[in-house]
Amino acid sequence: MAWRRLKGFLYALTIVSLVGVFILAYGVIKPRAQSDQANQTNLVTAIEKVAKEGIPSVVHVEVTERQQIANPFLPFESNPFFKQFFQLPKMPKKFQRKIFGLGSGVIIDNSGHIITNYHVVGGATRIHVVLADGRVFSGKSVKVIGTDPQTDLAVIQILGKGPFPYLTFGNSDKVKVGQWVVAIGQPEGLSETVTQGIISAKHRTGLFSSPISYQDYLQTDAAINPGNSGGPLMDLSGRVIGINSAIITESGGFEGLGFAIPSNIAAHVSQQLIKYGKVIRGWLGVTLQKLTPELAKSFHLTSVSGSLVADVIKGSPADLAGIKRGDVITAFQGKPAENPSILADDVSLTPPGKRVTFTIIRNGAKRQISVKIGNLEDEHKALENSLKHEFGILVSPMTTKEANEYGLDSQPGLTIEQVTPNSPFGRAGFQKGDIILRINNNEVTDASGLFMMLSSLKSEHRVTVTAVTHKSGQIVNVFVRLP
Repeated sequence: MAWRRLKGFLYALTIVSLVGVFILAYGVIKPRAQSDQANQTNLVTAIEKVAKEGIPSVVHVEVTERQQIANPFLPFESNPFFKQFFQLPKMPKKFQRKIFGLGSGVIIDNSGHIITNYHVVGGATRIHVVLADGRVFSGKSVKVIGTDPQTDLAVIQILGKGPFPYLTFGNSDKVKVGQWVVAIGQPEGLSETVTQGIISAKHRTGLFSSPISYQDYLQTDAAINPGNSGGPLMDLSGRVIGINSAIITESGGFEGLGFAIPSNIAAHVSQQLIKYGKVIRGWLGVTLQKLTPELAKSFHLTSVSGSLVADVIKGSPADLAGIKRGDVITAFQGKPAENPSILADDVSLTPPGKRVTFTIIRNGAKRQISVKIGNLEDEHKALENSLKHEFGILVSPMTTKEANEYGLDSQPGLTIEQVTPNSPFGRAGFQKGDIILRINNNEVTDASGLFMMLSSLKSEHRVTVTAVTHKSGQIVNVFVRLP
């Protein structure tokens, strides 16, 4: 009898326990399901809010550009065969053509200043801006305030009755991989287009060639297509954290790889362009190299975290402060300096004259070095001296007259003004008047870029120089052995 009572008691206890577990589980699962649903609702409403607040400040930009192109029949003008059968008249060396382009921009203050990409408005002879409310500005009512090809940014201003709706910049340094973002622009001319995605990666560098020398991109999978360039990439608080600039694609359309210039760079450049009409950059005077495991081992380092100083320009701020070739910079103003490109960007954003601190490792010992940042404009004279001292040449930008003479259109190039006979370029046969177009198929635009490029390639011992010889006018490839 006692056993039956005990058995009944245990059975009842089991039933009560199961009911309790079910109630407890239901109490946990239901709020969690409600929380997930709320989060989804919050995301949807957040994107709707960003779109509603962002669209009025995003503009449609149409540009017209006049380009000169080489006459395709010019090489045959003196050919007797063509003269006999085609009776070609004497023709001009160049033809002009109109090119039309589309892009986006974002108003950044109530005075009508608009930030966009340099590749959208650079070289434009006419700019046409359409606001979301239908207002149109063109001709004299649109003014180019300044352009910066090195970051692919530009500022234009619409001159009309304000105030204008505008957006504010967020802090791109605080952006996290995986966070939701919204892109707004005019892809393929379709106005007020909103797409959403996440930040896929940060600090993408070395993606594009000259003249974009400062590269530190945010990568996103928010759909970006031709026409989106210059539009904002926004966080869910409605702040601009990037300026959409480029995609990597094989099809010509969006494939999930979009890139935006971080807002901290865009804000600094736009402020400089509005204030000075140009960007005043800081200058350190070093050539930096990514630290590989092999290099770290050769310098007796236990980590690859840092940027190796491959060369120091004589008389530069770095030289005067005591930074030496072979030093490894591990931090700049307390911020880790793992990527040479990002470190170069950080230095360029530092006002000239400001004293900053670099953390370096030299001969296995860590030390702090204080440097007074110089003005990048002072770099050119120092680089001319270094270029002549190390590589034996003095150069100047190729003129329009020289470009037309050799049929080079507007591509960048450097004319050799002086060559030291017993120097790397002298021994390779270069002479005064020759024009350097590319180093290892990379374009060069100024003495600074040429010196930096040659210095960074010293470990390869020799480079391929694509040049135009002033005697024959032919484009040739020449091997140059580096010191």
